[in-house]
Amino acid sequence: MSRSAALLIVNKSRHPLPAYETAHSAGLDLRAHLAQSLDIQPLQRVMVPTGLFIQLPEGHEAQVRPRSGLAWKQGITVLNAPGTIDADYRGEVKVILINLSDTPVTLHDGDRIAQLVVTAYSHMAVTEVSSLEESGRGAGGFGSTGLR
Repeated sequence: MSRSAALLIVNKSRHPLPAYETAHSAGLDLRAHLAQSLDIQPLQRVMVPTGLFIQLPEGHEAQVRPRSGLAWKQGITVLNAPGTIDADYRGEVKVILINLSDTPVTLHDGDRIAQLVVTAYSHMAVTEVSSLEESGRGAGGFGSTGLR
């Protein structure tokens, strides 16, 4: 992998670098970097530090996404999913979590709390027009195609 295509990471946590857990994983697991355990009350949102600082190649973004097991088993999800980290951001990667369950959930230092998916993007020219081409769908949205 060339340096221009690499995800560069400064790791100020006590934990290993994020890694793909399986050969076909799309996301790198992010871990909580906590001085002490953190209780998240029902409907409470918290900003959880990771101790990681990243540099993305130009033309790429990192998306912070929930971990499905944490969401299903404990009701913890990423509040602004997917959270976008731009290629020019150099601050600490933090994860906004919310507890959607009806019971408190405790996070511990090193818990895998989210996943980071790196993807390419493109900038588009923005052009104002007075109308749009017709399509078969038109303005139908929000379930307009039905469930079956």
